[in-house]
Amino acid sequence: MDEQALLGLNPNADADFRQRALAYFEQLKISQDAWQVCAEALAQSIYSDDHIKFFCFQVLEHQIKFKYSELTEVQQQLIRETLVTWLQAQMLNPQPEKTFIRNKAAQVFALLFVTEYLTKWPKFFFDILSVVDLNPRGVDMYLRILMAVDAELVDRDVVHTSEEARRNTLLKDTMREQCIPSLVESWYQILQNYQYNNSELTCQCLEVVGAYVSWIDLSLIANERFINMLLGHMSVEVLREEACDCLFEIVNKGMDPIDKTKLVESLCQVLQSAGLFSIDQEDDVDFLARFSKLVNGMGQALIASWTKLIKNGDMKSAQDALQAIEAKVALMLQLLIHEDDDISSNIIGFCYDYLHILKQLNALSDQQKANVEAIMLAVMKKLTYDEEYNFENEWISTYYNQPKKEPAVMLQEHRGEDEAMFVEYRKQLKLLLDRLAQVSPELLLASVRRVFNTTLQNWQTTRFMEVEVAIRLLYMLAEALPVSHGAHFSGDVTKATALQDMMRTLVTSGVSAYQHTSVTLEFFETVVRYEKFFAVEPQHIPTVLMAFLDHRGLRHTSPKVRSRTAYLFSRFVKSLNKQMNPFIEDVLNRIQDLLELSPPENGYQALLSSDDQLFIYETAGVLIVNSEYSAERKQVLMRNLLTPLMEKFKVLLEKLMMAQDEDRQMALADCLNHAVGFASRTSKAFSNKQTVKQCGCSEVYLDCLQTFLPALSCPLQKEVLRSGVRTFLHRMIICLEEEVLPFIPSASEHMLKDCEAKDLQEFIPLINQITAKFKTQVSPFLQQMFMPLLHAIFEVLLLPAEENDQSAALEKQMLRRSYFAFLQTVTGSGMSEVIANQGAENVERVLFTVIQGAVDYPDPIAQKTCFIILSKLVELWGGKDGPVGFADFVYKHIVPACFLAPLKQTFDLADAQTVLALSECAVTLKTIHLKRGPECIQYLQQEYLPSLQVAPEIIQEFCQALQQPDAKVFKNYLKVFFQRAKP
Repeated sequence: MDEQALLGLNPNADADFRQRALAYFEQLKISQDAWQVCAEALAQSIYSDDHIKFFCFQVLEHQIKFKYSELTEVQQQLIRETLVTWLQAQMLNPQPEKTFIRNKAAQVFALLFVTEYLTKWPKFFFDILSVVDLNPRGVDMYLRILMAVDAELVDRDVVHTSEEARRNTLLKDTMREQCIPSLVESWYQILQNYQYNNSELTCQCLEVVGAYVSWIDLSLIANERFINMLLGHMSVEVLREEACDCLFEIVNKGMDPIDKTKLVESLCQVLQSAGLFSIDQEDDVDFLARFSKLVNGMGQALIASWTKLIKNGDMKSAQDALQAIEAKVALMLQLLIHEDDDISSNIIGFCYDYLHILKQLNALSDQQKANVEAIMLAVMKKLTYDEEYNFENEWISTYYNQPKKEPAVMLQEHRGEDEAMFVEYRKQLKLLLDRLAQVSPELLLASVRRVFNTTLQNWQTTRFMEVEVAIRLLYMLAEALPVSHGAHFSGDVTKATALQDMMRTLVTSGVSAYQHTSVTLEFFETVVRYEKFFAVEPQHIPTVLMAFLDHRGLRHTSPKVRSRTAYLFSRFVKSLNKQMNPFIEDVLNRIQDLLELSPPENGYQALLSSDDQLFIYETAGVLIVNSEYSAERKQVLMRNLLTPLMEKFKVLLEKLMMAQDEDRQMALADCLNHAVGFASRTSKAFSNKQTVKQCGCSEVYLDCLQTFLPALSCPLQKEVLRSGVRTFLHRMIICLEEEVLPFIPSASEHMLKDCEAKDLQEFIPLINQITAKFKTQVSPFLQQMFMPLLHAIFEVLLLPAEENDQSAALEKQMLRRSYFAFLQTVTGSGMSEVIANQGAENVERVLFTVIQGAVDYPDPIAQKTCFIILSKLVELWGGKDGPVGFADFVYKHIVPACFLAPLKQTFDLADAQTVLALSECAVTLKTIHLKRGPECIQYLQQEYLPSLQVAPEIIQEFCQALQQPDAKVFKNYLKVFFQRAKP
């Protein structure tokens, strides 16, 4: 072997050596006989370096995985012998191999097993057992091989092809017949031999038993001698965690419900008599976490049995199963309330399913009611933060179900692992609370009310975590007690009164002033969650508004609270709508300083980030638009809101034109972009009922347009500026109606200058939006800019790109799609004259690009669009009075495209997008037949299809299908036609 290249296998080798080693590995993989050198190196222990040994196994692994069928019988035998020789050497070596080498060797053995067991090596396990006997190192390798085989056969994380899945089933069936009883016997011997003197091997063996139990005959394991041994291990400190997991797998195995109940009950009796149910005397939390998982498994197994027995109508056995379940509830509660969250988390599944049973019973016994209450108290206690919880280490947006469309509130901050786990644990507890509400909503409401009122009466002297959880429970009731459209304060009087009382207490108690971020945030979240309360008791609105606007909310010392409050404030204002009328001008005055555009000067620390300010601008817009003021007053307020932005924009744009330093340019461009974004965001307040025109605000936004458009001609930071102005234009096309049209030509001209693929790709949707909305109104503009736009697109598409530059190729593909989408919009909006008026040469060029898109590029999304364009053009121009020469074009180019595209090897009829493209291809052919009639059939029968060497009877069949009135019949036929035609 190349010794120099092997030096690069060492993790400490420099980059050049590592590169050389990598290249050498690739070379050995394709070499015919390099694997033999590696096999020899392993069999004869030529190398002592661990990384070289690992490397040799990797080469063998590649050979077995990808090239095994190319080897001769003798070579295959050599691989078997190499592995067996290596295994024999393990028992004689003075030192065991490193774990990573043993694991890799086990993987190679498992690969060979999968390849050879059914044919060449049926005695695979017996051969290995005869080599290893009971030698500890041999047993270690034997157990690792078993785990690797299990991973190959049943690992659910690995996606297997249907062929591999069939092979694996056959392998397992054959193993069950031929060797599983012997393997189980070997496990028993290993456990018996090593349980007191080699805990590592015993644990490994228990892991193997746990893995195999899911797919072998359970009676081989669930019998007296095995179970007694496992239960014995439950009392041995170093073995009990693994024994717990093994028992869990046994309990988890599917079996007859009555047998399962008996098995679980017998296990429980022994575990209880061994003192394992006395949780309070156990201080090993790692073991208790595994034990909790086992109890959870036993509880869920009993519940599954109860469900099946009820379904089968076996009421007596079902009653026995229910008694067995009830007997475990006390233990379940001990584990649920345990201070360690992992232990508690592991039992939640049993708890959840138990509540599901109670929900199905007609009436609850006193004991069952007491159990429900105990679970409820446990959930309330476990929801509470502990003293060590680090609020600076969390990611706030995981607490609440954030609306997906508000990315600004997703604060991508670092989260500590403990904090992240507690957030997940709280989600599990929430599910339990929801289930409790289904079992006994009255009890849940009463319990929460009791906790809430007691806590808020003395909030000043209560620890933050208790105040936070009291408010959080009120928040959680909103989902636990579902109603339609948040109508919590109407309907059921008891519930409405209780929630109304708690909300009143929340907003009048002064708890919003509590000096802890978790309480502050919980207050605002809850106020927004129950916004309908303020329709019932509007007198509390000013109190809450002040909390939002002062140091408790938008001016809080914590940026996290300010950020979240900005979002919640906008939701609060939107939801209250008309009830905000008395406070509008006061609120607008108070948020004035929060609307200031942060200058790009170093060291300036604004209260809110620009993302947070978007919400404040939107809120200001909503206040103005939804007010009961006259259109004149709304216009004045909107102008007051937007004029500072426009003035700042002009100043900053001048500064940008003169800025030399690139960092400074970027900072200024970002600031300009924010200004445009803020103006855009205010327009979200308008609706069909409250249009810009009705509110008298058109002029203000047109002034904004006039202010922002000069940024398009700025040669610096083009991408940032164009993106912002383009977004504003999109908004204005929606909001301003035809007043926006005079601005479009010059904006388009600037955006088409020096543009790249991405610019064009983002510009085209703007033109599509204008075309689709204003149709013939923009026809003159479209005719004028049609060819300049196309020239810009073709220029970019024809730019040479490096062969392997995937991002450039993808950009071109996306641009091509955008181009075809543009043509589709033009033709689909009834403006084909825009194309027709471009002169014969240009029209032809455009048509050929569509044909090319349909046939030559293996992109089904673009192909589908091209066929839509073609069928539309045939519909418009394909009749007797169509443009001169178009009928000729139909027969010479469109008809052939409908056959050449689907016949391409890249046209994959198993792909959903491609089938949609074929469907549009069928529509195109149907449209041609509709417009040209018998002439089309004659052309297909006598000229075109014979030229493709299609058999006469198939031609006849094709033409009959095409003439069927039902388009679906032809679509289905066309798919079959091309499936038959392709080799």
